[in-house]
Amino acid sequence: MNTDKINFRIIIALTFYLVSLFASNTLGLKIMPFLFGTHVSVAIFFFPFVFITTDVIGQVYGKTLAKNFVWAGFISILLFLIFTLISTISPWSKSGLWAKDAYDTIFGISFRMSVASLLAYIIASTQDVTAFFFFKKKLNNRVFWLQSNLSNLWSELFDTFIFMFVAFAGIYPFKTIILMAIPWYGYKIIMGLCYTPLSYLGINILKYGNSEQKDRNI
Repeated sequence: MNTDKINFRIIIALTFYLVSLFASNTLGLKIMPFLFGTHVSVAIFFFPFVFITTDVIGQVYGKTLAKNFVWAGFISILLFLIFTLISTISPWSKSGLWAKDAYDTIFGISFRMSVASLLAYIIASTQDVTAFFFFKKKLNNRVFWLQSNLSNLWSELFDTFIFMFVAFAGIYPFKTIILMAIPWYGYKIIMGLCYTPLSYLGINILKYGNSEQKDRNI
């Protein structure tokens, strides 16, 4: 076994995981028109990779490393929120005031929204790893695509509704929150299904040249 190659692959996978997570939390501020007159965040293109990556890591390297990815994401988001808070409350130089309004609009995320995002992430990601290995056992470690999508079906439910209710309860009526959450949940599931072939690509890349992992069924 070439440990250096394996470690490098894990580092690249973790990088991809964290980039997808941060892209969802920052670029996701942009809303675009979508199907049937609805509107969704552009994060729909990035966020499915977060759960897919932990499924792939779990399939190849096991539950412990998948959980470590979740904790790496949690710590990264928490630190980013702290750094964002420091940045937004720091005084502006006169020569930089031209960017102040745009900067504060983009990065001036409310404390409540930040808590909603962080809480939804840690609960949903933990549920994703737990559900993936539950279905992995029930399916006798076969049919990876089904294990992955069933676990995503469960975890995305937590992520969507926890965020919506923590962020918007008391601001919008209950019915409005539900009407926002349901299509967003559905679109994330659809995108996860579309990205399933990429999961197999990721598994094969991580397994390539690693004889100890080749006997795992996908």
